[in-house]
Amino acid sequence: MNIIRIKSTASTNLFLKERLKEHALAEGTVVWADAQTAGRGQSGTSWEAEPGKNITCSLLLYPSFLPPGRHFLLSETIALGIKDLVDDFIEGASIKWPNDIYYEDRKLAGILIENELSGGTFSQSVAGIGLNVNQEVFSSCAPNPVSLKQVTCRSFDREQLMDSLLRKISCRYGQLKAGEYERISQAYQASLYRKDGFHCYEDLNGRFHARLQGVGEDGTLHLATAQGEDRRYAFKEVSFINPSS
Repeated sequence: MNIIRIKSTASTNLFLKERLKEHALAEGTVVWADAQTAGRGQSGTSWEAEPGKNITCSLLLYPSFLPPGRHFLLSETIALGIKDLVDDFIEGASIKWPNDIYYEDRKLAGILIENELSGGTFSQSVAGIGLNVNQEVFSSCAPNPVSLKQVTCRSFDREQLMDSLLRKISCRYGQLKAGEYERISQAYQASLYRKDGFHCYEDLNGRFHARLQGVGEDGTLHLATAQGEDRRYAFKEVSFINPSS
């Protein structure tokens, strides 16, 4: 993979997309910034990362081989690659729908995937990744961040970690390219946060308890309430309520 290292940028996703306007880039190109001044999460949320302590990067992919309606497979693939890395160092990591990486009830990593369509196919995807590595103090209003160092009580070499991260994602992406969709989806479902038991959620009508049934091919979250009602949600239509709330 071609890694473009930069000291600082507003957003690695924006930086990579601006480069693409200037000239073509090979699949697997990565922009890695030591500092992001305006890092973004899903739906415009901000991402806090202390300069020089974490991994904030964006990966360029050309998943034009994905069939229509199966774009969520790419989200599953990237999330699994990151979780594969985290699993090398800690137990108990999970994927919080749609693609956050959690340790217990705290957020270790986030992903922002921005796609471009051409003729109904995914011509280009930029996957922004934020992984909390050596940061020990989080000052933003984010409710539940945690880093690998906080969990393991050890510091990490970010260069080595980045190399391993890209290899893990590349391995999962290879499975995707090979058409191993069921393998990826099964691994994703098995890794889901709160996959067992009833938990508290909230939608426009208020809070309720439900059991996680899984995630559909289109990325919708399937829940079954304690009363046996089947509910399906697109992203941002339902919230996970923290047990301490």
